[in-house]
Amino acid sequence: QVQLVESGGGLVQAGGSLRLSCAASGRTFSSYGMGWFRQAPGKEREFVAAINWSGTRTYYADSVKDRFTISRDNAKNTVYLQMDSLKPEDTAVYYCAADELGSLWAVPATSAPDYDYWGQGTQVTVSS
Repeated sequence: QVQLVESGGGLVQAGGSLRLSCAASGRTFSSYGMGWFRQAPGKEREFVAAINWSGTRTYYADSVKDRFTISRDNAKNTVYLQMDSLKPEDTAVYYCAADELGSLWAVPATSAPDYDYWGQGTQVTVSS
């Protein structure tokens, strides 16, 4: 069983930055693919970014490409999401997720059903 705990959310003005962190329990973090998803009020959960188990491959939703950066530190069992040039439409609850079969694939999953463990979420609010 893996537990994921997100932190770093908050209120920021448009154009600002936030860095989300997701700390994972367990000894096999380095074998997991990791992803970030978000859900805005009244909308479905959507993919934001993903990173493979080794940190060598990343994927981003078109809406965040060139503004957000996903990274991981396997020694600290932590994955990060650096969010720059934030827009009001980035307002949502952000969730990190772990794919326990991630080491089987060269590329990370981008679909929510492919992830096995989820954090409780952290609120990000961007004011205009």
